[in-house]
Amino acid sequence: MLLDVSPLRRHRDYRLLYIGQTVSFFGTMLTYVAVPYQVFQLTHSSFWVGALGTFQLVPLLVAGLWGGALADSLDRRRMLVTAEIAMAIGSTMLFLNAARERPSVVAIFVVSALMSGINGFHRPALEAMTPRLVERDDIPSIAALGSLKYNIAAIGGPTVSGLLIANLGATAAYGLDVASFAVSVVCLALLRAPKTPPSAEGSPLARVAEGLAYARRRPELVGTYVVDIVAMTFAMPMALFPVMSQQWGGATAAGWLYASMAMGSLAMTVFSGTVKGIRRHGAAVVVSAAIWGVAIVALGFTGSLWTAVFCLAIAGAADTVSGLFRMTIWNQTIPDQFRGRLAGVEMISYMMGPLLGNARAGAIASWSTVQISIVSGGLLCVAGVLLCIPALPAFWRYIRVPDSDAPAPERAAAGS
Repeated sequence: MLLDVSPLRRHRDYRLLYIGQTVSFFGTMLTYVAVPYQVFQLTHSSFWVGALGTFQLVPLLVAGLWGGALADSLDRRRMLVTAEIAMAIGSTMLFLNAARERPSVVAIFVVSALMSGINGFHRPALEAMTPRLVERDDIPSIAALGSLKYNIAAIGGPTVSGLLIANLGATAAYGLDVASFAVSVVCLALLRAPKTPPSAEGSPLARVAEGLAYARRRPELVGTYVVDIVAMTFAMPMALFPVMSQQWGGATAAGWLYASMAMGSLAMTVFSGTVKGIRRHGAAVVVSAAIWGVAIVALGFTGSLWTAVFCLAIAGAADTVSGLFRMTIWNQTIPDQFRGRLAGVEMISYMMGPLLGNARAGAIASWSTVQISIVSGGLLCVAGVLLCIPALPAFWRYIRVPDSDAPAPERAAAGS
């Protein structure tokens, strides 16, 4: 079946949001490559490239939970506009720093940490607002459109960024990122303000605690968080891409490495209809995460850029399958009044693992070798994911219940 683009035709506000966020995310992917590559150029150390994740994690944890609570009570469009402007200022600071004769590594770390915190307000507001711009029957279609948006930007952005850095330097990548935010802010300003959710009772801290308590009561949600964190913490190799690229052409090769996972993700998205009949969603998440680990082990034994790209594409495809089932579980079971807060928890779960994983990969590589870091991480990933089966039996056995067979409360949650 061809991609359903009818929501873009029928819903003006969704179309504006989609265009703006596609351009903005493309720009973000330029910076996503430029920051670690510039850190490696300045320090010649994979340890410091990996340490970026540690500096980004703490503000993300705080802002993700707080931002999720605010997204359930404030004007989500206004939150998005404010966050986009703040991130544009951050990219401008990176641009100005890169233009200096001697760029500051400390400045890169500080600005990256601040932008990670800002994203903690941006992502929950975006994910909570988007379903309100379309009809209920459009939800599967906008999920596919969202995946297309991500894959286009995640493939094109790193590839273009690598070429820009190789020929014009990091300033070019940062400059285009700043321009991309301008497009997004204009699109957001043209939106008709969606209905603001009713203000939740209690303080933001109390609402955060309420959201966490809800998540803890749902073993299928806990499982999606834990399995993904385990897989990414042990087997995320991105901090090693700058040093790996040195043997294959520098910045241009780095762009290919950063884009390769999204290539596999795009291929899997095209054929995602083949997994629609799978009902054991918990088991599907676990198996996909284990395949991710196996692909990373294979990456450690590659000797050329293109075999590395192939292994990473397989890993990206496996991660996409895991993500599809995790997203399905979230969308079918979380009531609307918790969407903002749980979107914050979800964002933390799928960003915490990569940030910690990059820190682990960089540290192990600096103490031993790149190959040992990659292979050991992949093996630990497979072992950790398989241990989740006895540790999370309810999640392993979780089966999607058709709406027609679900009790009324579950149908309400799935349809919200």
